[in-house]
Amino acid sequence: MAGRFPLYTDADVNGPVVDALKDRRWDVVRAIDSFPEGTDDDVHFAYAAREGRVMVANDIDVKLLAERWYVEQRPFPGLVWWPREHYVRMKPGDFLGAFEELARKDDPFAAYPIVHIKPRA
Repeated sequence: MAGRFPLYTDADVNGPVVDALKDRRWDVVRAIDSFPEGTDDDVHFAYAAREGRVMVANDIDVKLLAERWYVEQRPFPGLVWWPREHYVRMKPGDFLGAFEELARKDDPFAAYPIVHIKPRA
């Protein structure tokens, strides 16, 4: 079913991206509000999975963690990921547009739970 999904943002996700999502009334929980600074990615990822939240990250370690969970067949709602370099090429509205596009799809994480956000050509 199409629609917005709850998010859990990694501490490395740029504040303007989080603000844009919150301004459009996405349900966002930030890592920095949930655990002390320096908490391992494993803890954050497990928390997001347990809470039914899609992880949002630009940290390669989180992407590798999600890939490991996928290979191990450990369930998680999804990961929306992009390389940090995209901040130079994309504005917060571009990220928001990508999330809104995902929300229009029926179960955007069904085929593969890791979605990559890329700049439009």
